[in-house]
Amino acid sequence: MNILLWHVHGSWTTAFVQGPHTYLVPVTPGRDPDGLGRARTFSWPGSVHEVTPEQLRDAPVDLVVLQRPHEPELAARWLGGRRPGRDLPAVYLEHNTPEGNVPTTRHPYADRDDLTLVHVTHFNRLFWDNGSTRTEVIEHGIVDPGHLYTGGLPRAAVVVNEPVRRGRYTGTDLLPALSAAVPLDVFGMRTEGLAAQLGLPADRCRSADLPQDGLHAAMAQRRLYLHPVRWTSLGLSLLEAMHLGMPVVALATTEAVEAVPPGTGVLSTRPEVLARAARRYLEDPQAAAEDGARGRQAALERYGLKRFLADWERVMAEACS
Repeated sequence: MNILLWHVHGSWTTAFVQGPHTYLVPVTPGRDPDGLGRARTFSWPGSVHEVTPEQLRDAPVDLVVLQRPHEPELAARWLGGRRPGRDLPAVYLEHNTPEGNVPTTRHPYADRDDLTLVHVTHFNRLFWDNGSTRTEVIEHGIVDPGHLYTGGLPRAAVVVNEPVRRGRYTGTDLLPALSAAVPLDVFGMRTEGLAAQLGLPADRCRSADLPQDGLHAAMAQRRLYLHPVRWTSLGLSLLEAMHLGMPVVALATTEAVEAVPPGTGVLSTRPEVLARAARRYLEDPQAAAEDGARGRQAALERYGLKRFLADWERVMAEACS
């Protein structure tokens, strides 16, 4: 099939384009959010082709994977009037949890009969009001980076983009207290100067923005992975850390309670419990390595690429039937 999708979420798309199809990714001269083209820091196969809006007008498209509320209108305009869900098969992929008045938040594509709404976690489907729209859950899949864990650096890795702007959503406010128990290395976009903004000594909260291949290697050198996120779907960096063989210390919120089974790390809604767990891993490298190895096995079984792609094959075939 020829599948049209926008480059919205680099890690998710990296897994999705490992399938057996041709993937058409819009590109615009300025590479704005509606035309980013191929990834620059992720490894994508040759089956991913950049297409301009002009080229899309007459391009053969078998399925459209929508990911943002405005994309159906954008797709219809660029596809010469062909409407996703009406003239072309379509699915709507929801990456995010609802915001605002969460218990009653209706999904923008609730009560639709022309597409399937796919959630990336069961937590997402539970908290969105999907109305009568047909829904599916296809849990994440990860391109396995390998068991790279060494844990030689007695520090915790944290991966988050824009921690200051996102604040309490990503648990940025919890970092000062947690840094008293374990020194932090925070990786992600717009993390520069984070220690100063949090009023922390530079050695207790270092930060860097690395490409994915460098990020995985750097994470694996740290003793543990810390995930203080309050509200999200499920951070893919958490699953990547588990694939790397890292033990996990995480808030017991969102889908993390399903992703991190006993014996692979510590989950709690109490930051002081997380601080004690991080300190224990710092002092017991063997326990950290053993929990991380169990976590890797659990992640491979539940979030492996083969299962992910098979789930998508089924849903896409149903959408096109």
